[in-house]
Amino acid sequence: MITESGVILAKPPVSVSRAWEALTPPVAEWILDATSSMGFKRMTPVQASVIPLFMGNKDVVVEAVTGSGKTLTFLIPIVEKILRLEERAKKYHVNAIVISPTRELASQINGVLRSLLAFHGPSTAAIRAMNAESGSEDIEQLTPTYPLSSPVVIPQLLVGGDTSPAQDLSQFLKNSPNFLIATPGRLLEILSSPHVRCPQLSFEVLVLDEADRLLDLGFKDDLQKILGRLPKQRRTGLFSASVSEAVDQIVRVGLRNPVKIQVKVKGANGEVDRRTPASLQMSYLVTPASHKLPALSKILSLLEPLPTKTIIYLSTCAAVDYFQHAMPSVLPKRDDQTFALIPLHGKHPPKVRQKNFLLFSNTSIPSILLTTDVAARGLDIPQVDLVVQIDPPSDPKVFLHRCGRAGRAGRKGLSVIFLQPGREEDYIPFLEIRKTPITSLIAPDAQVTQRDVRTATQAIRQAVLTDRAYHDKAQRAFVSWVQAYSKHQASSIFRVADLDWADLGNAWGLLKLPKMPEVKKWQGDRSLGADVDWQAYAYKDKKREESRQQAMATRVEGSTAVGKQIRPEKKQSKRAWSEKHDQQKEREDRRNKRQRRRDRDRWEQMPPEERDKHRELERMIEEVKAKKMKEDDDEDFEGFKT
Repeated sequence: MITESGVILAKPPVSVSRAWEALTPPVAEWILDATSSMGFKRMTPVQASVIPLFMGNKDVVVEAVTGSGKTLTFLIPIVEKILRLEERAKKYHVNAIVISPTRELASQINGVLRSLLAFHGPSTAAIRAMNAESGSEDIEQLTPTYPLSSPVVIPQLLVGGDTSPAQDLSQFLKNSPNFLIATPGRLLEILSSPHVRCPQLSFEVLVLDEADRLLDLGFKDDLQKILGRLPKQRRTGLFSASVSEAVDQIVRVGLRNPVKIQVKVKGANGEVDRRTPASLQMSYLVTPASHKLPALSKILSLLEPLPTKTIIYLSTCAAVDYFQHAMPSVLPKRDDQTFALIPLHGKHPPKVRQKNFLLFSNTSIPSILLTTDVAARGLDIPQVDLVVQIDPPSDPKVFLHRCGRAGRAGRKGLSVIFLQPGREEDYIPFLEIRKTPITSLIAPDAQVTQRDVRTATQAIRQAVLTDRAYHDKAQRAFVSWVQAYSKHQASSIFRVADLDWADLGNAWGLLKLPKMPEVKKWQGDRSLGADVDWQAYAYKDKKREESRQQAMATRVEGSTAVGKQIRPEKKQSKRAWSEKHDQQKEREDRRNKRQRRRDRDRWEQMPPEERDKHRELERMIEEVKAKKMKEDDDEDFEGFKT
């Protein structure tokens, strides 16, 4: 059946064998060895449904639950197509391109591809030869076992960050790769070079991974330019966990008679319209803001077996920067082990992001990834047991992708979202309408007492008091959180006006609430009951503390100076983002007052004859205005009669 958007709807064939040996056309023997070593004893449903179509020269639009094996689903057909060419690609000719929305996902795809190619002798030899030329291997130990004309797959990762476009282009010209895995911006820069060619006769496949996310992140213009540089006679694949939400836009990128594959999960109750793995339990916990961290501590303490990898989602980068210092004080110990806390967000430098991502992916000790939506989708982090959403995502579509980091490849997983009592509870039926049902968390029991809450707040404040820099981070983070909360797409559910500021301040372990328009009318205690000696509260950084002390001394001197008042230079205050409009209005009012005062002074200093002339001029202007208004009224009346 063909829909209005030109997509052929197709369900996964029920009778298709999921044995790798049953693929038609068959795949090479070395691919069977590779998939077996990767733990894929048989194909997943999405692999069984899509690989035969993609290898059989069909354009595909694939929607499958997260963690279903989509990466191998497009890598195997691409590799097979390249290796079945009659001869090796010419110099600087590209056979295939995979585009990813993030550096982390592109690096992950590149890693899976290289693991796959490790089982293909000619490609391995070609890659090793390139490494030898660059000095990473001994070229004398390499023997040319395969003919130089034999087709091989030589990948190159193009993600920017650590390398400049010139460096990536130099590497391309040196190695002449035929398979590019890239983010849109860097790929467009490389394709703009006249040396890089994607000719009609040799370019085979384009894949957009997490295709709807590419559009959400604003890559539409870059994608259109990239497509303009690629031949139209190609195979194209779009892969995502939620293609349907953006398919009307995505299908227009140049697919010809695409087959849409929707692979859904059948739950224990017989439902088939699930968009998450059946092994993933998605739950919610209704709890006040100040109870969230104690509840998290209880979940980590009681969950069996001990979660080795946990992902905790916060709404902003500034919140991650703050809680990486504050949260360890409330995390539990289990079996004499503490949970290692690893931060990751989009404002980290590329090297830090890559280092922390690999550290968490390869950890063997109980670890927590404290992150934002930068790690919400696409990334295949192995063996994640628990996902906790401290803050619900601003974009409801991201909720599903966050949950899907756990329960991948048939592994049991638990996802918990914290909701504050009251209006936020409406998020539960909201998700049900979006076919994402969640159930109340029953086990482990995460209920906490007021004593637990007070203990957690005191522990965080004690940690913050060790360095004034943590207080600065807390203030910035809280303001950024309020900003993110106010911009939630489900604005009828998440309302700033309903927030309990005292409870929130205690939840964050704040020493005082920051100055914000949102709390101007709040009559509570801004200090939140925290007793702080602000004069003695110091920075650990000696230079920063020295600057603070000098600023304090300058203010004291300015306030006690005799004679001409010495006004110390004021440091620009860090005001909340939403005060800008109030500041602008105040500036306009001050300008108007100054103008009225100048006009009054000028009038008082004006001679009597000039005042008379000025009055006569104003009278004439008023007469002209009155005459004009009368003429306009007469015209309107004549038009009405007509």
